[in-house]
Parts: sequence; C-alpha cells; structure tokens
Amino acid sequence: ALRSRSGRSIINGNWAIDRPGRYEGGGTMFTYKRPNEISSTAGESFLADGPTNEVLDVYMIHQQPNPGIHYEYIIPGDNVISPQLLAHRRPGEPLNGQLGVPESTDPEAEDLHREMDTLTGQSVGTFPVIQPGRFPPHQPENQVPAVQPPRHNREHNWKQVGKTECSTTCGKGSQYPVFHCVNRITHEEVSESHCDSSTKPIPEEEACNLFPCPAFWDIGEWSECSKTCGLGMQHRQILCRQMYANRTLTVQQYRCQHLDKPDTTSTCQLKICSEWQIRTEWTSCSVPCGVGQRTRDVKCVSNLGDVVDDEECNMKLRPNDIENCDMGPCAKSWFLTEWSDRCSAECGDGVRTRSVVCMTNHVSSLPLEGCGNNRPSETSPCSNGPCAGKVEWFAGGWTQCSTECGSGTQQREVICVRKTEGNFDVLNPYECSYLEKPPGQQSCYLKPCGSKWFHTEWSTCSKSCEGGFRVREVRCLSDEMTASTQCEPQLKPEEKEPCNTHDCVPEIDENCKDKYYNCNVVVQARLCVYTYYKSACCASCTRVANRQPGFLGRR
Repeated sequence: ALRSRSGRSIINGNWAIDRPGRYEGGGTMFTYKRPNEISSTAGESFLADGPTNEVLDVYMIHQQPNPGIHYEYIIPGDNVISPQLLAHRRPGEPLNGQLGVPESTDPEAEDLHREMDTLTGQSVGTFPVIQPGRFPPHQPENQVPAVQPPRHNREHNWKQVGKTECSTTCGKGSQYPVFHCVNRITHEEVSESHCDSSTKPIPEEEACNLFPCPAFWDIGEWSECSKTCGLGMQHRQILCRQMYANRTLTVQQYRCQHLDKPDTTSTCQLKICSEWQIRTEWTSCSVPCGVGQRTRDVKCVSNLGDVVDDEECNMKLRPNDIENCDMGPCAKSWFLTEWSDRCSAECGDGVRTRSVVCMTNHVSSLPLEGCGNNRPSETSPCSNGPCAGKVEWFAGGWTQCSTECGSGTQQREVICVRKTEGNFDVLNPYECSYLEKPPGQQSCYLKPCGSKWFHTEWSTCSKSCEGGFRVREVRCLSDEMTASTQCEPQLKPEEKEPCNTHDCVPEIDENCKDKYYNCNVVVQARLCVYTYYKSACCASCTRVANRQPGFLGRR
C-alpha cells in the first residue's frame, strides 16, 4: 500500500484492494502492477517517473515470511567523474557511491538508476563510498608485482601478452590480462615450466566496453483480464531499461524513443459469457384451490450449449423459477341454485325445488360434516289454489317436472271424491281407504342441465347504516358438480350488493343541552373550541361538529 505522510491513501488504502492501473499522488503518477498470483512469480510493484514533492510511505502486510522489497531510484548525473580518478580505480569498485562511466559525448546529463538488492534487514540507502587517494598505486601491465630474484639469474620471466575477450560488448564488461613464460632476451614463448610459478602475476579484473548498451523496452507480463467473461481489459508494465555492469537499470523513457513503444493495454476475453435459459413452461399449481406454487426449469448455459454453474451467469438477471399461484378460494360452504319457477302441483299444495351442494377443495359433494349440519332445504311448499274432485280416488294429471333439467319431481292430486249432479264433492280420505291410493309423486328427468350458477348465502352487511355492502360467492358448476366455464354470463347472480342504506341516527345525550338562548352566536364566532363554551352550548356545538368534521379543534 502507498500512503502520504498526511494519511491520504494513494493505492490500496482503507482496507480496500485497488485494481492495477495508474494512480496520482505525491506530485507524480504511479503505475500499480499486480501480476496473476497463480501464473506469475513476480510481485506487486509501484513505478513513477517522478519527481515526488512529498514523503511517501510504502506499507506491506504479509502472512508468509517477509518476501522483501526491491527498489530503484534516480540519481541526477550532475557530478563529473574525473578521468584521473577512473584511471586509479580498481575495476568493479563503486566511485563515491556511483558506478563509474566514461564521460559522455551526449550534451544531456546521463541519469543513472541506482539498484539495490533485496532488503534483508540492512539499513536502507547505505552505499560503500571510496574516497579519492585511497587506491593502491597502479602497476604497469607488464610488471610483476612480486619480489624477484636478481635479473642475471633469470633466463625466463612472465610477460603479459594480451588480454582475455571482454565479457560484454557494451555496458561495462570485464577482462583479465594473459601472462606467458618467455625468454628474457629473445622474448620467445616457452613452456611455463621454465618460469617460476610462484612469481606468476595474479590476473586482476579490468573493466572494458564501458559505453552504455542501447536502451530497450522491458515488457512486463499481462495482468489478469478485468472480466472473467466477455470483453475486458488487461495491462502490462513497459519500462525503458539499459544494461550496465551486468545489471539492468531503468532510465528515462526518451532514451527508448528510437524504438516503437509496445502497447500497455489490450482487450481480452477469457470466454463468452454464459446466459440464462428457461427450459420448461410453468408447472400446474401445487394446490387445486387457494394459494400454492408453480415452478419452471431455469439453467445457466454456456455459449457451447452446456449447462454450467449458476455463478457463471449474472445472478441479478436470473429469471424466477418459482412463483405463487392463486387458484381461487377454497370454499367450504353450501352452494345453492335459485328456486324452480314451477310448483309441483297445478292446484292444491305442491313443492318447489333447488339444488344444494357443499363446495370443498375438490369441488364435490361431501358428507354433511364438510360444511356443517345446517344443510339448506332443497324443497319449499307452494300452492296454486284448491282443486275440484270426483267420487272415489281421483288422480289428477302429473304436474310439470319441478326442474327444467336434471333430476326433479312431479306431483299430482289424489283425492277421495263423490260425484254429484254436475259436481264432485270432496270426501274425507277415510271414505276411500279401502281403495288402493294412486301415488301422488314421482321422480322425473327431462334432460341434462349442463352448467348452472351456484351461490352462497349473503354475508353480513359491512355497515349498520349509511350504506354498506354484502357479498356472496358465485360459481359455475357442471352436472357432475365440478367447476365449469359453460354458464351464461348474463345469468350470473350478483356477487355484491348494497345494504343498510338508511341514515345513521345519532345517539342523543340528555345532558347535552344549550344553557343560553344565544348559543348560535357562540357557533358563529367559532368559540366551540373552548371547553367552557363547548359545555355551555353543548347541543349547538355538537350539531355543527357533526355537520363539519374537524370543526372542533384543540385549545
């Protein structure tokens, strides 16, 4: 994490992890890179061209052993290194904390990056400093730096005949002098056995090809794709670097201007996003009446048509695979038809009929305990006036069937009569008891009824006065007493009707009276809001309050 001394978080602050990218802070722009932890062993990094204008702190949290921090920073190259100091410097040694380089012919000052090894507990920023004048005296290349025997006793000696090839072609390499055994007088090379091996100079490393190598673009690894499916973006870090002293240093980007800079961002697509598919229609409701549930099959399907885990689809766009369904109320009450229009007898006493059925979950006729014991009557007495008779048992014609369709009954009058001249006298049935009495009732069936409207009794009125309403349930049933849609809509009985439309009569309080004759003035002055006047002119104040709700306020 990166934070300023003022406490402002720049990258990965406030317990939130930022995505790799560019973030402004400290007067410069930081590029934050976080490689894929699975496919890459590189760590996280911050990079800024600088300069910074305030102190910034780097924080690191880790659960494994401390992986350390590797860092680089820029040192301005204003200090000119003297050629004399370079000539007396041991190869490979730093000079005043900087790597020695020859004077550049480029008019621009060379900026060098100082690179530190991974921190392992050493103090930060500590560099070895070699002061001028503390180098050992420079030895000529062909002089042996050892105690030598008298020259007249030596016929052969060691001589530098050249140097090894430079280890690099640029950017400061190393080479070593090569010593051979030669004849002291003729300088011919001879076998090394002719020279004293103890006096052979030890080759010392020498720097070579000190000029910098050409700068190049160092291309980092691509970051993770910003999206797991569909079109996303990925980033990589591009640095301008140069090789020097077997080390790669980051330099200003203008040094790589002779090269085309690779792209730092690119589109990416790991795979085409999966989508939701509805595989089946809704099932039937789980209950025959009342509120139940119905379901359907919803799957997350890849672009190849395979069913995959739901997590691969956008859960916010998932269609419902279960919902409530209302199959209507589960009636457990008696349903009745209207009374038949015809009386069973053309004259005398007869009956009218109606159908009664108990409606339950499966819309069928059940035993009485299904709807209680108060089963409504299916017959009702009726009369079309007295009938004339004749002597003996007299059976009248059968009446019309009590129903126009379905099962009904027919009635006929059976009386004991005595025929007189032009008349029939009705006798007591006892007078004909010795005769077989014809039946007076029989069942009848004209045709199937088809579907008919059934309804329950009216409910209690919703209000006792000033207009309420009452309701009943109406259903269309077939001959088999099952739900049907074949009833004629224009014949459907009303399911709701007004009731108790009379005005409400307010209760009269015998103690609420006007104590003064001019209480109308109190009302006009709107003084009823005061407790005194409300009591003194109780009747007037109450009357106007009933006409104007909210007239009486609080005081």
